[in-house]
Amino acid sequence: MPNDNAVIAPQDCADCPIRHRAVCARCEADELDALEQIKYYRSFEAGQTVVWAGDRMDFVGSVVSGIATLTQAMEDGRTQMVGLLLPSDFVGRPGRDGAAYDVVATTDLVMCCFRKQPFEKMMVSTPHISHRLLEMTLDELDAAREWMLVLGRKTAREKIASLLSIVARRDATLKLDTVDGPLVFDLPLTREAMADYLGLTLETVSRQISALKRDGVIHLEGKRHVTVPDFSRLMEEAGDDSDGGMLA
Repeated sequence: MPNDNAVIAPQDCADCPIRHRAVCARCEADELDALEQIKYYRSFEAGQTVVWAGDRMDFVGSVVSGIATLTQAMEDGRTQMVGLLLPSDFVGRPGRDGAAYDVVATTDLVMCCFRKQPFEKMMVSTPHISHRLLEMTLDELDAAREWMLVLGRKTAREKIASLLSIVARRDATLKLDTVDGPLVFDLPLTREAMADYLGLTLETVSRQISALKRDGVIHLEGKRHVTVPDFSRLMEEAGDDSDGGMLA
């Protein structure tokens, strides 16, 4: 269940920063009105658990702002971060009662939630929603397959560059920017979280970020504010070409 300490964060669909990428992206006005009747917003502070693996989920929804992690625990207590939830990503699975993974807010997080049973009924009666959710699910599958390549075959430098390219591209997409010019964004993960996600040590992450900065691939202000002068150069460092590679 959602954390009881989470507070309500009112939002207006007209001002929604993820509207063009979310599950409701193709909905008509009457369909948005129907969604309005079953939605609510919740906000979580960094470090709060949105839902524990195995808990019953009575909602599904989209990340509006912030970032969360998907984590799976093993029987011996070890945990592995298996995914990131960035703005516009969908949380929960219609037709399933329980959560498959722990979902934890890495930064302050705002979610647009829909009550699950009414949402499932809308999927049957509203093709725009079911078609968009299918597209998002297939994109997620493609991204997961690409991430297997990152973790299994890429060097530490390529792993860092790949993660930076994912965040940079998603940020540009949400802002309706292109990747032709410099990209500027705030990295939502600490270096410790990056190390956990990439299967690297903290020292390796710091060393590779410093190397990318020294080589002019990225510019840093502090530890989080990143400028990518040339996205194609970053993609080359990630081992991907600028026309393909990792999905954002």
